[in-house]
Amino acid sequence: MLAATVRVARDLDLAEECVQDAYVSAMDAWLRQGVPANPGAWLTTAAQRRALNAHRRAATLRSKLPLLLVPDNPETSDEHDAFPDDRLRLVFTCCHPALAREAQLALTLRLVCGLSTAEIAHAFLVSEPTMAARVTRAKKKIAAARIPYRVPAEEELPERLDAVLTVVHLVFTTGHAAPTGDALLRHDLVERALDLAATLCTLMPDEREALGLRALMLLHDARRATRVGADGRLLLLEEQDRSRWDAAQIAEGLRLVRAALHGGRPGRFALQATISAIYTEAPSYAETDWKQLRDVYDLLLSAWPSPVVALNRAVVVAMLDGPAAGLGLIDGLAGDARLAAYHYLPAARADLLRRLGRYAEARAAYDAAIALCDNAVEREFLNARRNTDGPSPHSPR
Repeated sequence: MLAATVRVARDLDLAEECVQDAYVSAMDAWLRQGVPANPGAWLTTAAQRRALNAHRRAATLRSKLPLLLVPDNPETSDEHDAFPDDRLRLVFTCCHPALAREAQLALTLRLVCGLSTAEIAHAFLVSEPTMAARVTRAKKKIAAARIPYRVPAEEELPERLDAVLTVVHLVFTTGHAAPTGDALLRHDLVERALDLAATLCTLMPDEREALGLRALMLLHDARRATRVGADGRLLLLEEQDRSRWDAAQIAEGLRLVRAALHGGRPGRFALQATISAIYTEAPSYAETDWKQLRDVYDLLLSAWPSPVVALNRAVVVAMLDGPAAGLGLIDGLAGDARLAAYHYLPAARADLLRRLGRYAEARAAYDAAIALCDNAVEREFLNARRNTDGPSPHSPR
């Protein structure tokens, strides 16, 4: 709704107001007349008409009116046909090079993903007021610079592509491992990201990084049904039933990985997809090719020097060279301010300390991870590990 209304409103704040007004109108009209056959089309039409009325009141030029692409009979239309394009248009708009990269990502997560400012702040490990200021500044910049709400021309795509791919990846990772809430997965975000990635590959079929991103997402999502047990408990990769992984998604993901790696130096999404492919193709977790994983992580760290990549590489090194080697690398990352609120760092450290028999230190690290974790499923998993791994706090050593 918001993406379609922005095309008419030409202003993010106005579009948000019109969408909210449409919901208010629906609460009244649907109580009196019943819910329409196509509520999405009804709401979108109502929001767009409010945007047009606002423009009329402001004496906006009539040339804007043809932008309203609403059928005469919205009850029989299928808003899903154009919806992916509208969302992609909004993604490209928010990823305009006139905006700072942080503003591009924050604004898109807010408008396209529907995440709250607090959730986005959590994802970026900054305070909520800081993130709110970023979103506000981005909106003002778009209005002041008169940035058009359209999918850019072909020659404009390269300078925006990396930001767009990053946004789609963040949508997926937010859904794949929700940073907050009672569920590990947010299926709506996962499906939205998969849809956007497929649309990008249709738009740019020869763009290897777009293929790599879609491959990465398909290979991760193929495990969706096995990541949480019937009792609601988080299942680690080594505990998952590989026979239940989605074979069709894996086959398509592996095909896309090969395409993304062909034709030159691979980018960060193609390399991440390669890592996922190595895990997926292993007959079992114990038979994973840890040396190959480390080598690919070395390439990824060179292409994308992220502390999160360095942390994941440390976990692989621990599997290859022993927990002490991995722990040394993780302890070297402890001073990086970007990971100060990242609960996976103390969680990984706790696991390696446990494997080394340093149980008191492991429990303290689990406590640190639990304090930083806002997802109920992950927090319960960490609590269980903290309370069961190694001897109890009161047992003789």
